[in-house]
Amino acid sequence: MLRGLFKGAEPVTTHPLFAAPIVPMTRQNASLALSVLALCTLGLSLSASAQKSRFTTFDPPGSVETIPNSMNRSGAITGYYFDASVPPVFHGFLRSPDGTLTSFDPVGSVDTEPVSINTAGEISGIYSDANHVSHAFLRDPDGAMTSFDPQDSSGGTFATGINPSGEIIGYYNDWDEPPGPQHGFVRSQDGAYTMFDMPACSSCGNVVSTMPSAINAAGEIIGSFYRDDYATVHAFVRQSDGVITPFNAPGAGASTFPNSINAAGVITGNYYGSGEHGFVRDRDGKITTLDPPRSTYTMPTSINDAGAITGWFTYSHGGEHGFLRSPG
Repeated sequence: MLRGLFKGAEPVTTHPLFAAPIVPMTRQNASLALSVLALCTLGLSLSASAQKSRFTTFDPPGSVETIPNSMNRSGAITGYYFDASVPPVFHGFLRSPDGTLTSFDPVGSVDTEPVSINTAGEISGIYSDANHVSHAFLRDPDGAMTSFDPQDSSGGTFATGINPSGEIIGYYNDWDEPPGPQHGFVRSQDGAYTMFDMPACSSCGNVVSTMPSAINAAGEIIGSFYRDDYATVHAFVRQSDGVITPFNAPGAGASTFPNSINAAGVITGNYYGSGEHGFVRDRDGKITTLDPPRSTYTMPTSINDAGAITGWFTYSHGGEHGFLRSPG
């Protein structure tokens, strides 16, 4: 679902057909009636049998639909919900380990979407201002919020992840530079920026847009990029030293969207080829596909350090369901 589907919402990129599935992952599904899965506190460290039986559902007050996006090691969950307004207004929320729900919005926000929370309780995300331009934000554990945009951002900034060190990644629209590309960035804890793009290579062609989607504790970054033919979206992993390696999920012509990377460098995400499937890529580059039984659409969203993967999927008759894939 494209962000532009919502009245007044700004486009993610100048080429939303391919950019929209990348980040933020959940807004594209905001109009779907999600049955929210929340793994309670330290649920991912439980035994496989316990994981299958421990479910907690929740909704912030006033929520019509609730979309968790990230959970840290202590079990704090962040995400967004939208209310009953027409058109709906998106608000951020934080659910602490004791179940307390806190709603929040940056000053001037008309739509708020937290995307990631780290072990310190810092939250990164995006919000839209009254002119429907997107900006990135950082929320400290004490609730203080900072808005930021890279200097060259002329068409919106999209934070997509934060690691334990407080490094924030994302991308921005540079509409002053034809053909309006997207550039990746890393923002250090002290606010300094490092910009990067997928470099040209024999299999990469002329890269137009680079869109990071997640960062781990080691500073390894994953994301997607597309070329000037706009035909297929490809994936990349960027090492902490800046070396970038492209990769694709199985299937000729498949578009690949990596969504999460753990401390060991194991990656999960989804790809569009012959259907829509999940995948996991190990440290050595080996890719294994994954789908819950009878799934017609699989969307892995997060992998923890133990290798457990969570996300959602649909059956042929519709409806979204959460899943947990235990390691091994």
